[in-house]
Amino acid sequence: MATVTIRDVAKRAGVGIGTVSRVLNDSPLVSDETRQRVQQAIEALDYSPSSVARRLSRGRSMAIAVIAPFFVRRSYIERLRGIENVLAASGYDLILYNVETIARRDACLQSLPRGERLDGLLVLSLAPTDSEVNRLLRSDVPTVLVDAFHEALPTITVDDVAGARTAVQHLIDLGHERIAYIGENLDDNPFNFQPMIDRYRGYRDALAAADIPFRPQYHCQGKYGWREAHRMAQSLFALDEPPTAIFAYSDTLAFGVLEAAQHSALSVPSQLSVIGFDDVEIAQYFQLTTVRQPLYESGARGAELLLEQIDSDAGRPVQHVVLPTELVVRRTTAPPAESLL
Repeated sequence: MATVTIRDVAKRAGVGIGTVSRVLNDSPLVSDETRQRVQQAIEALDYSPSSVARRLSRGRSMAIAVIAPFFVRRSYIERLRGIENVLAASGYDLILYNVETIARRDACLQSLPRGERLDGLLVLSLAPTDSEVNRLLRSDVPTVLVDAFHEALPTITVDDVAGARTAVQHLIDLGHERIAYIGENLDDNPFNFQPMIDRYRGYRDALAAADIPFRPQYHCQGKYGWREAHRMAQSLFALDEPPTAIFAYSDTLAFGVLEAAQHSALSVPSQLSVIGFDDVEIAQYFQLTTVRQPLYESGARGAELLLEQIDSDAGRPVQHVVLPTELVVRRTTAPPAESLL
């Protein structure tokens, strides 16, 4: 007897395999009517995920590779959680490749796409070049980009420009005009991380829309990390006219700013407002005002889109999914005091 697969369930229920995966993961994004139809198909076919059985029945590796830079960062951990949950429910094994150097990135993108080894490939945050995309397409290994974009490949991205504009507009609405930005070095971006560019752009756009002059001394750039953000914040506090608010590229950098404010005896938010980006789990502990991006959901949606690509016929239109951001107001932002010091 042939082994029942997730594709069989999707076909019987009249849905995509991504929808079946959402039902298996108890996702709230599925309507009650669709959920019931999928569950009835699962029961009728007596389906249960089994990677070993599916390997035998399909002659596939049942392995999906994920290339992720600096995967110990909180944002990548959340995306990987979403990916793993979807793949586990679908019977696929996940092979993770950590990338921390350009050489490692190039080697992974050149050597991994081999049909006899992988059924699919997910690339996090690393935008491939045109030649790399052509190689991926020739390999016939379905590939999806998450937090990166190329018009020829399916993508899951977040509107970082809009998210950053929302963060700065929140500060402007509170009455702040002296708003600084702390981020990674834009001139040293070897991995070509688009969020680094887009969040800075959103910061500048929001200032311009409010007719607030951009002050170069308020733009601090450095390496990624809590300590570096602490150092950059201290340099801002030492200015003759220090900012009354700081927008940080990420929550991690915002935590460094909060620590620097504490060491400088600055009260947050009465003397200094701080806002981050990501809304990682620990942000709630710090009561950090931040911009929430759907980290877990972006990973899950990327995995679902990849499963659909694996299951689809050639010639299917390339999908580009843009997920929204959300302002989460907590206790680190408030109207500015008359003076910072």
